[in-house]
Amino acid sequence: MRLAMTRFVVASLALSVLCFSGMAAAQANYPDLAGKKTFEIKRGFNKDALTCIECHAKKMPGVVESWKQSTMSHAGVSCYDCHTVEKSSPMATQCKGLEGTDIYISPMVSSKTCSRCHPQEVKQFLKSGHAKIASSVDADPKRAALLKLAYQFEGAAFMDNINVDVKGALTPKGMPPYNRASRASGCQMCHGTQVEMGPDHKPVKETWPGGVGERYPDGSIGNCTVCHTRHNFSIAEARKPEACASCHLGPDHPDIEIYNESKHGQMYLAHGSEWKFDSPPDAWEPGDYTAPTCATCHMSGIGELTTTHNVNERLKWDLMHKKSVIRTGVRGDGEKGDKLMQKVCINCHGATQTQVQRKVLDNSVALYNKYWAGAVKMKADLKAKGLLKKDKWSDGFQELMYYLWHHTGRRARQGSAMNGPDYAHWHGFFQMFQVYKDMQAIYNYRIKNNKIEELSHVMSSGPL
Repeated sequence: MRLAMTRFVVASLALSVLCFSGMAAAQANYPDLAGKKTFEIKRGFNKDALTCIECHAKKMPGVVESWKQSTMSHAGVSCYDCHTVEKSSPMATQCKGLEGTDIYISPMVSSKTCSRCHPQEVKQFLKSGHAKIASSVDADPKRAALLKLAYQFEGAAFMDNINVDVKGALTPKGMPPYNRASRASGCQMCHGTQVEMGPDHKPVKETWPGGVGERYPDGSIGNCTVCHTRHNFSIAEARKPEACASCHLGPDHPDIEIYNESKHGQMYLAHGSEWKFDSPPDAWEPGDYTAPTCATCHMSGIGELTTTHNVNERLKWDLMHKKSVIRTGVRGDGEKGDKLMQKVCINCHGATQTQVQRKVLDNSVALYNKYWAGAVKMKADLKAKGLLKKDKWSDGFQELMYYLWHHTGRRARQGSAMNGPDYAHWHGFFQMFQVYKDMQAIYNYRIKNNKIEELSHVMSSGPL
């Protein structure tokens, strides 16, 4: 705790230096306070802010009550400060209470707005997989295969023999528009998407609200309220695993299930209600809690590490994609990340246990990669002989290959990384070998008979 408080004092002194440096650089805008015996801080909200608060207190009392309990309201930050935009903004609109005034607002608040008060946090966030990389799944035209999955197949266009152009056009002419429900209710709520605007400068085509990597018409990226829920913006809420669980769960990345199964999760479930979650950044350390949450390992200040909003920073391996490699480029520096994560672990574990855990993860990655390399070779052989269907979603071999990577393979790797033995084994490597053997059977049949089987049996790879 002494180290934590030391860091907190140093951080406070550094902030003071920055503030007074800013004053010195803008002397024309600030009075000379030298020799003053008092320093007055005026609190309260201007007339326009009060008008917003009073109106919304009547029409949306739940929002206002949540805001009243937040540190934002205590610091004098109101709806006016976050929601007002320039008239020239592509998101600028007016509610009835503002018509006839020169005040314009937007219900959409991006990380760009948050950066006015939290520049360092937003700068770190924009380098992370939670920003542009996250929304590329749903907003990048280069990801046509994923977009077609959402519209052509999950959106049921195939049932009406509609061929969906992922840029928005439809053929044949005159057919009804495709259904966006799969994307709007699922993909974009975690990943984010590109917000599309109508002539009234309000979002259309169910492209808002969205997830952590939401892309806005003014070019900004990122939705901070995914973790710091509106309008309380609680740091305690963001530090609890439930904040991460709204996206990191399910058959393809069951991180909250893995965490709950782990010893860390067991301790949180047993004692978490007694822990202190509202300590200042870089002062939230062991003692406030007795086991880590997701935030502790991936983001929070602990030991000699300072808080970061770049969730890639402490990661070694890419455990999400088809082949696991050490992170480089926009996905982080994996060699450095491994060292940083070990600095997290040593706050509670000895060097021997820490090294064993890292070795188990490395071996798990190597084992998964061996399965994947075998699958890639079989697919290449089948492709060379013309023994793959054009539609991979009606091809048993290709469907199983997707499960091998996207479901069972992810569970095995992430279960190993986070000490969830049931997910690493029964929902991971056990199902991986089953899926692989089914792929082998299909491969052998096609190679032997030089034809695609009429009906393929495809097992469910759900963690049931």
